[in-house]
Amino acid sequence: MASVIFAPSSLYGARQAPGATALIKNGLRLFTTPSFAGQRRREAHLGHHLCCFSYQSGTTGSIASNLEKVKIERNGDGKIEFDVYVVGEKGAPGIVVVQEWWGVDYEIKKHAINIASKGYRALIPDLYRGKLGLEVAEAQHLLEGLDWPGAVADIAASAKWLKDQGSSKVGVTGFCMGGGLTIASAVRVPGIDAVVAFYGTPPPQLADPVEAKVPVQAHFGENDTLTGLSDKETAKALEEKLKKANVPSEVYLYPNVGHAFMNSSPEAIERKKATGFGEHHQEAVDLAWSRFDLWFKKYLQVGK
Repeated sequence: MASVIFAPSSLYGARQAPGATALIKNGLRLFTTPSFAGQRRREAHLGHHLCCFSYQSGTTGSIASNLEKVKIERNGDGKIEFDVYVVGEKGAPGIVVVQEWWGVDYEIKKHAINIASKGYRALIPDLYRGKLGLEVAEAQHLLEGLDWPGAVADIAASAKWLKDQGSSKVGVTGFCMGGGLTIASAVRVPGIDAVVAFYGTPPPQLADPVEAKVPVQAHFGENDTLTGLSDKETAKALEEKLKKANVPSEVYLYPNVGHAFMNSSPEAIERKKATGFGEHHQEAVDLAWSRFDLWFKKYLQVGK
């Protein structure tokens, strides 16, 4: 059975970064930077060993040392197993953290660690089964091969695992590709309580946002050029659909920022520039996290 293709032919038609090489693959305009690829390979090794690494001192650093790799079952029958990365106190409200198209790399783990430091138990399902996109073309290849309904099933299994482990309420959040899967989870995953999506919407073959069964918060950059996935027009269309369907929702557009604006480690900031997504704006990151905090505190009842 053919995979659901995530985005139209204009996806990743972003501004070409200086020094980048443009290529066309399956109708997509992609960018590669040879000097950046070597660095990404070194970072990939680091990302797989983040349990021994800390981005910041203090609480976040101590949580990082407890990042745990666990194997869970998709359907409970032992036929399909996959790895998840878990961090945070057992029994705390849970949040499934869904990867970007790069895979479970250093940045998505950093996001999970940050979320755990806010009082949650964060879990990242490895949708690519250990593979990483170390260059744009590699990430695109992995995305094209993804079983989208299967990825939603992985998210559902992850949410169930968190509840079975003592999290009374569970949310889902995700970035880029994971943002689209997050909104799909609001439609297709039973037992979750709220979602927060960052710069991503699902393909219509996978899920229609008007059928969302839980509250949805979403964040987009006004300068995002990924048509059909996360550009301004797509964000506004999502907002209108959710309002018409009376889904409790908030959709935010951030001025002067592009795609992947939440990625804020030094490595990720360089990657954003190399892939043509523009300069970093920490004030937008801080504002988005504050809205994330209020949303999940409301629906997952942290501290209540």
